[in-house]
Amino acid sequence: MTTTPPHEPPPDAAEGGVRVEVYGIRHHGPGSARAVRRALEEFRPDAVLIEGPPEADAIVDLAADPGMVPPVALLAYAPGEPPLPGDDGASGSDRRAAFWPFAEFSPEWQAVRYALDEGVAVRFCDLPAANQLVPPSPPDDHEHDHGDEREDGDEAREGIRLDPLGWLARAAGYEDAERWWDDVVEHRDGGPSPFPAIAEAMAELRERVADEPSVKGLPPGYLLREEQREAAMRRTVRRALKDGFERVAVVCGAWHVPAILAKVPAARDDQTLRGLPKAKVSMTWVPWTHGRLAERSGYGAGVRSPGWYAHLFAAPDRPVERWLTDAARILRQEDLHVSSAHVIEAVRLAEALAALRGRPLAGLDEVTEAARAVLCEGADLPVELIRRRMAVGERLGSVPDDTPMVPLQRDLADRQRRLRLAPSADARELELDLRRDLDLARSRLLHRLRLLEVDWGVPAESRGRGTFRETWTLCWRPEFDVELIEASAWGTTVAGASAARATAMAAEAESLAELTAVVERCLLADLAEALPAVMGTLADRAALDGDVAHLMDALPALVRALRYGDVRGTGTGPLRTVVDGLVVRVCVGLVPASRGLDDDAARALLGRLDRAHSALALLDDAAHTARWHTTLAALVDRDDLHGLLGGRLTRLLFDVGILTDVPDRMARAVSAGVAPARAAAWVEGFLSEGGLVLVHDDVLLRLVDGWIAALPADAFTSVLPLLRRAFGEFAAAERRAIGDRVRHLDAAPSARRGDDPIDPVRAAPATATVLRILDPEARP
Repeated sequence: MTTTPPHEPPPDAAEGGVRVEVYGIRHHGPGSARAVRRALEEFRPDAVLIEGPPEADAIVDLAADPGMVPPVALLAYAPGEPPLPGDDGASGSDRRAAFWPFAEFSPEWQAVRYALDEGVAVRFCDLPAANQLVPPSPPDDHEHDHGDEREDGDEAREGIRLDPLGWLARAAGYEDAERWWDDVVEHRDGGPSPFPAIAEAMAELRERVADEPSVKGLPPGYLLREEQREAAMRRTVRRALKDGFERVAVVCGAWHVPAILAKVPAARDDQTLRGLPKAKVSMTWVPWTHGRLAERSGYGAGVRSPGWYAHLFAAPDRPVERWLTDAARILRQEDLHVSSAHVIEAVRLAEALAALRGRPLAGLDEVTEAARAVLCEGADLPVELIRRRMAVGERLGSVPDDTPMVPLQRDLADRQRRLRLAPSADARELELDLRRDLDLARSRLLHRLRLLEVDWGVPAESRGRGTFRETWTLCWRPEFDVELIEASAWGTTVAGASAARATAMAAEAESLAELTAVVERCLLADLAEALPAVMGTLADRAALDGDVAHLMDALPALVRALRYGDVRGTGTGPLRTVVDGLVVRVCVGLVPASRGLDDDAARALLGRLDRAHSALALLDDAAHTARWHTTLAALVDRDDLHGLLGGRLTRLLFDVGILTDVPDRMARAVSAGVAPARAAAWVEGFLSEGGLVLVHDDVLLRLVDGWIAALPADAFTSVLPLLRRAFGEFAAAERRAIGDRVRHLDAAPSARRGDDPIDPVRAAPATATVLRILDPEARP
């Protein structure tokens, strides 16, 4: 505990009965949280100042509400204006928001709860969020990179400023800063207060960087912003004393303790803070997750294991025994055999490891090693299960209903309650049956949120059959609150905002395919308000676009929307007119679009042909299907058609029963008079749908086998990449089946040259090569 005596009092503090205590903490530490709570109970302050944005003073009382369950976070955001159609960027232009997270084991949270429980004034004492949510000021001359003038001590001073705990850990002989801090603070319960020693250590470290510290490697404006923050902290202390508080407690990051206690004239701090740019900001509480408190999430003040720290705070007595008991319970839930004897031995091992390593308490490393060796018997997967469920311990907090929210957030919360879709930080699957009104409403809500770029639900491949089923993966992330705030520029309800967003997306779509995707999403989300404008834009764009490729790209999304609209109860009348026109125009323009194509263009058209063919099969319209098949039949006989397309069209028409002379066509396509590259492209196109046709049709298999066997050596080398690509796309089972049938084929006449019998010795290398192509696992 750091008091003003024997340290110099902060500016403007009277020497009478006024006392200012400064508690330097590390954010999110159970030992620090308990120490702060204990120190506050001993000091009995009449005002508590906490590092954080002062705009939160107006809503800090909500922390006492029973509905406020950590982890939670203060969210400051600068509301943006909605973009005009054609503007770049998402709604609200640049995102300007910042979070201040709190867990149950955060010292700041315990300080807030102490103050509210005791009826003590509580304020935040950092630089206002209004000054932080603006671009940083340009660095002064003394902040520029010293370049070649950098001295040997600069690197050390940088390390102290950026990671003071890491420097202290190394000085104490630790390579891991978190392990050192755990040993000296977090794993200790009771004993003398750690705050005087922390303040003394930080004062010493700051002395080392006081003289012209190097800033190479620091973010732009870092030093200036730190000076501004500490000036704001000192000014808040002065205001508290001026307001008549005589016992003031300050809870802040350990690095700032010497700065708060320093004798700095008020005029200097006022000068530092004068004229800072400001943004109009709003402040609220939002749910947070343990996962976002972890270092791996990118959070600057993150900890390695939020779940472990939460456990240490909740179970200060026998934490090792309780942890390993919970781990055993999790493993037993997965039908793994773990007994009480395993737990006892694991506890003994963890404590022995801690003693060997000189640690006051077994830490996460020791209990993990003990669990791996005893409970998991050396297996990695059970250890990963324990890590995921316990070490991180994903948990989503909650905020009271009367927390300030933008209307869009409140509308979503209301719909979540009505539809019984509680947000959760753990990913879970949701199966929907669109024939049920509740599931249909859930589907529409999730699709509308995706239009607002709030991907709470992500569509997954449905395991059921039929168009009336959907599968979603749901996982709530704290950032969604910021995205909802940004999306509120489009409207006050989920339905209204998503409709406005869809209309703007349709106006901004650069291609017909993008526009049709918007139409499909509108139908899935049942946005009747936006659909007329979006359909009008689509009709105008489709009428003016004469590029067959664009029309073919647009067709699948429209057909899906048309086919599934009836299942979802969505009106699709105007869409049918657009689809009818697109099909006719695609059939008319496909033949001229297929002329004179190189390999890349032919491959691109092949993909479009497949997608259009599948879309028309899904549409199941007899007139359109007949028109499409007539177009393909007219195209397949063209002499100037690329071999890849020729083979693919032959296969498509063969599958629907229109072509019956496929063996003759294949014989001509792979005959000796056809260039090997064209023949290989034809075979690749024909087999691009899969190799089952070769498994079930001996005639076609003999033709392919005979053509490959008859290829000259140089021609075989040139077409080998095409063949490998064609056969490489087959499933492993198909390749094995083809290889097995090739082994048992009788010698075909097409595989012979003249009347000479096949020489098995001369044919063996070619046979082995073909078998490897057909099935890499096959042995000749």
